[in-house]
Amino acid sequence: MARGRVVEITEDEREALEALLRASTTPRVVAERARIVLLASQGLTAGRIAELVDCTERNVQNWRIRFENERLEGLQDRPRSGRPRALTEEEAREILRMTVEEIPREATHWSVRLMSDYSGVSRRQVSQVWNAAGLKPHRLKTFKISNDPQFAEKVQDVVGLYMNPPAGAMVLSVDEKTQIQALDRTQPMLPLRPGQVERRTHDYKRNGTRSLYAAFDVATGTVMGRVTARHRAKEFIDFLRQIDRATPPDLDLHLIVDNSSTHKTADVKAWLHEHPRFHMHFTPTSASWLNAVESWFSSLERRALHRGVFTSVSELRDEIHRFIRVHNEEPKPFTWTKDAASIISTHRRLRGEDQ
Repeated sequence: MARGRVVEITEDEREALEALLRASTTPRVVAERARIVLLASQGLTAGRIAELVDCTERNVQNWRIRFENERLEGLQDRPRSGRPRALTEEEAREILRMTVEEIPREATHWSVRLMSDYSGVSRRQVSQVWNAAGLKPHRLKTFKISNDPQFAEKVQDVVGLYMNPPAGAMVLSVDEKTQIQALDRTQPMLPLRPGQVERRTHDYKRNGTRSLYAAFDVATGTVMGRVTARHRAKEFIDFLRQIDRATPPDLDLHLIVDNSSTHKTADVKAWLHEHPRFHMHFTPTSASWLNAVESWFSSLERRALHRGVFTSVSELRDEIHRFIRVHNEEPKPFTWTKDAASIISTHRRLRGEDQ
């Protein structure tokens, strides 16, 4: 790992800096500066510190130098000479125009610092204008509009199951999370402590992959799962058999699934024909958000997999099963609130069909 210039601090200064981080009355900006100095005392590079503190490298460099020159007193704000100049309405409009119509020469998007440099106003004033307008140039989201010709029909079908489930039936949201990697770090993780986030090496060892088939019971919130070595129609049929064994035989089963090819093979269709209580309902293409189990997959990723350390696929499998057991101890029913008509109307607007 690259090393940066070490900022030398005394034990008294270290205790004072850590006290600033612990105190709930410490202003956020002062706590940020204290953390920069503590990280710099460990020899981290300016780039790495900026990443951990979520600031710019220039900011890191400025506060390292200021601490070295003025010590602890230098972390406090200096007295201001007077009230800052208020922005004119014209200046605020120009900042908004530049934000949405132009990009800076040296970057793909605006930052507070760049806009301050270009507009000639303070960074605080730029932040105030952006906050008032709800602008966040640093954020980026992805999207994909479904081109499924049966979008409306499928939405009505799936949302109808969520909002008005049929009597004497069970509605299950079913999907696969494929290629889950059993990753082990090359060195032990360093634990969380005051003034220091939990740390792990950037490199890792791959110990194989597994796929997870999951069925989310919409009415109760419980989950059935099956971890497999491969992801084929055969494994999907095995999971259907597991669902068949685990559910009351007198109930019809309505499964909400996506358009994966493994859900539509001849073998799957033949198995479904022999088990008429299974009814398949397909979400529109490019509309995985309509499948309730996706939110559970997201929870699994955040809480069990992202920070997990697995030396083998068996450890990965055991952790997934453990997470399912804990989840099923206190499940929560799934509630869908947006009606099909609203979803279809928004989809048509995004595609320009209502103009």
